[in-house]
Amino acid sequence: MPNVTFRASRRTLTSHAGLSIIGQCLEIAGVDSIDGRFPTTLGMRTSDVVKSYLGLLCLGMSDYDAIENFRRDKPFQHLLALQKVPSSATLRQRLEKLAANDLQARTATWSTTLLSLVEAPITAEKTHVCLDIDTFVMDNSNSHKEGVSRTYQKVDGYTPIAAYLGNEGWCLGLELRPGKQHTMKESNAFLERVLPRAQGLTEQPILVREDSGFDSQAHLALLERQRQAFADEGRRLDYLVKWNPRDSAKADLATWCAVAEDCWQEELRPGKRQALWTQTVSIRDGQTEVEVRRVMRLVERTADRDGQLLLEPDYELEGWWTSLDEAPEAVIQRYQAHATHEQFHSEIKTDLDLERLPSGKFATNDLILHLAQLAYNILRLMGQLGMTGELSPVRHPAKRRRIRTVLQELVHRAAVVVHKARQIILDFGQDIGRMTVLNTLRSRLRYPRGSPC
Repeated sequence: MPNVTFRASRRTLTSHAGLSIIGQCLEIAGVDSIDGRFPTTLGMRTSDVVKSYLGLLCLGMSDYDAIENFRRDKPFQHLLALQKVPSSATLRQRLEKLAANDLQARTATWSTTLLSLVEAPITAEKTHVCLDIDTFVMDNSNSHKEGVSRTYQKVDGYTPIAAYLGNEGWCLGLELRPGKQHTMKESNAFLERVLPRAQGLTEQPILVREDSGFDSQAHLALLERQRQAFADEGRRLDYLVKWNPRDSAKADLATWCAVAEDCWQEELRPGKRQALWTQTVSIRDGQTEVEVRRVMRLVERTADRDGQLLLEPDYELEGWWTSLDEAPEAVIQRYQAHATHEQFHSEIKTDLDLERLPSGKFATNDLILHLAQLAYNILRLMGQLGMTGELSPVRHPAKRRRIRTVLQELVHRAAVVVHKARQIILDFGQDIGRMTVLNTLRSRLRYPRGSPC
């Protein structure tokens, strides 16, 4: 065994050198602007409270008590441009007060401002930039937090709603909901808030993708109205919503088989075939009727995948509401890519440590999710700009890096902090690869579009 000894010195060290980029992103997003709307109280700036918690989230921590480890951490304070670092009690009390004063209404603009000014890459899937909207479950069992109730996954918790733009998965909306709230409740208002944000970030055609929980006539009518509004501005908006067959459609299987009689295709495998067709359905929006295209698929199985014959044929009926003028196979293929957003849910719950929210008050937890939206986008931005090209650390090629990978490779990097000539120098020693990536990111973000040079 080597002879290991321990020694302390007067040098300042940090294990989170990536905070230098995070602090720069918070400045670009305009977080400091809230000091004018929410004045300083008790010697602690409101922006210091918010940026301290955003710093925790960007380090993969959400617990209030985690801030105590950074109260005497000078690099944490300097890299995030904080005057003071709050205590855990101050952090909790001030966030509760800010939630009561509806800070949530201002946080959404931070993400769009950041993504717009730095010209974040937004890639399309085929001809459209996809806007995926869905709810997911956050398990908060065995707690007495406000709003915790039974979810559709049969656990006690919350069912927040989120919206992700492009193949990168930029988060344009993240709002908390009680666990028992139905997917469609307040979803029309959420869509109306999110669409202008997407419209301001890309000029490409937008495709809204949603699952069967959003299948309602009122929602489809809203999508048609928004589609017309986009067309009036010379823009294109399309939608793709999974059809919910409900019990009445499932019970009338004989009728569907008769409709599909002339649409059967060649067998996909022995004992399995499918029929594809489209139909136009009239839906009612108040006193107005709107015609919507629906792609249908009926799958018949007379044998399972192992070749075992079934006593009776098994039928599976599916459908998709869409405004896309494409073949049924192409529409179904587009919807299958909607499943990618499940990874984004997972990153919010695990990588940002937000599965179990820290507060007992619903409004405060809602504010924390709104702040998490910005933290998520900052880490995603670091991953897209610094870990997907030639500068990327040695890893398998990928179009998008997981948040956890960004934390491991870029944020949690050790450095010696040197104060010299009124500037902060981060000495990475022989870790030239990570230093090059962080230095490139800092230069890339130094003069964003729209800021004075």
